[in-house]
Amino acid sequence: MTSVDLVVVGAGIVGLAHAWHAVRRGLSVTVVERDEHAAGASVRNFGHGCFTAQDGVAFEYAMAAREQWLTLAREAGFWLRESGSAVVARHEDELEVLREFAAVRDVELLNNSTKESFNDSGVGLFNNPSILGAALLPLDIRVNPREAVHAIAALLAARGVTFHWSTNVLTVEPGLVRTSRGELRCRAAVVAVGHDVDRFFPDLAEEREIQRCQLRMLRVAHGGVIDPAVLTGFSMLRYEAFARCPSTEKVRERLTNDHPELVEAGLNLMFTQLPDGSLTIGDTHHYSRTVDPYRPEDLDDLVLTETARLLGVPSLRVLERWRGIYASAPEPFLTATPVPLTRAVSVTSGIGMTTALGLAPAVLDDLLQEM
Repeated sequence: MTSVDLVVVGAGIVGLAHAWHAVRRGLSVTVVERDEHAAGASVRNFGHGCFTAQDGVAFEYAMAAREQWLTLAREAGFWLRESGSAVVARHEDELEVLREFAAVRDVELLNNSTKESFNDSGVGLFNNPSILGAALLPLDIRVNPREAVHAIAALLAARGVTFHWSTNVLTVEPGLVRTSRGELRCRAAVVAVGHDVDRFFPDLAEEREIQRCQLRMLRVAHGGVIDPAVLTGFSMLRYEAFARCPSTEKVRERLTNDHPELVEAGLNLMFTQLPDGSLTIGDTHHYSRTVDPYRPEDLDDLVLTETARLLGVPSLRVLERWRGIYASAPEPFLTATPVPLTRAVSVTSGIGMTTALGLAPAVLDDLLQEM
């Protein structure tokens, strides 16, 4: 029977973050993943390290994670851009939020008098007259989510981590993980299965009010270069640091009055560019315990229409459509001890790519005291 220091259940970014930090501490690690490769939220997102717009402990985790992303990109060899994010304003109240945000975070304000600087930053959107200005968030990064987590897994395997792919975990007990391929003895375990925590620990999921958040996302063709991630006034309603800005409520009131269907759909109008030039665009949010399998076309139409308006083009050609699902709960992070020597860990706020590499050391610090 195999015996290791740590068994990690789940090979998404949260699970890999724990494996990465455990290996760096000299622990032996085995990762168990039900699919033949990571296929969940970690590969279906924007690939956006949205560090600057976090707040509280999420900001601390995000800034710690940033350094880890840079290290991993060098060591695993995946594509990463330190091009920041541009939060564009298309209304005076959004401009006011950006001015207030500049007092909270280290950002560069850009407006009509700095068009040349704005376009030199790689945003290339000031040809759209509806854009009044922007804030450049220089610390944010972009990766290609379709390759990054796979490259991290390959790096960990090269450094001695054992991966059991296409393997179901049946039970997690103190010092023992039973799988469809046999038993794994361990000193401790981390269960990092995202929204599927209720499949392992249903009482814990009910207690923490964990739901599934369904996202609607698309990839569209684009001919130009837009280097930073691009966020909008809708994004101001979704990222915690903007809540510090008094004018954010004015933006919320106006958008609710002018675009009630978009606010109701939980639209976070934003996009990131992939290395091939195409744009990942989105996204809407729908919350439920069980995900409805049906996809109303009108939600995609809303995202496409609003993104085309933002880009200043008549229409967009869709290359791919998909649904992302992540765990959502009133608290942004789930870290719990459902059984001794085990931590159930999930980022329950849609910012796993941004924070997981900063969250994992805190979880391991706590877990190692019990081992």
